[in-house]
Amino acid sequence: MLRDRVVFFAVIMAGASWLVLADRAAAQPTDESHATTEHSCSFGMGKGEPSHSCAVPFPAGCRVAQAPGSSNPWATISKAGRLMCRFDEKRTDWKSKITGACGRCQSGHCSAQFSVRFDCSPLQ
Repeated sequence: MLRDRVVFFAVIMAGASWLVLADRAAAQPTDESHATTEHSCSFGMGKGEPSHSCAVPFPAGCRVAQAPGSSNPWATISKAGRLMCRFDEKRTDWKSKITGACGRCQSGHCSAQFSVRFDCSPLQ
């Protein structure tokens, strides 16, 4: 019984080590990559609270980075609870202002975070 647990633990640890090494290899920058910085905004809501929004700070001298392998903005929405969230098309131009918005919270508690990566390297 103890031997089975030790073997299982060794297999798990070996797998975790392999994942760490694979992650480090994938994270190496390529010649085409640029240094990026990330800014975000977030909020929490109680059940039944109406829609909320927040503005992602736009750093001076930066532009929104493109998602790797895509021409789309490098942006993510993380949420918890039952609610619908999106980047507000009317209040977001991706050049100087970015606003995230969520509808009414339909669970005990909801939260949202809007994250955007920016390329702040000098334009060439």
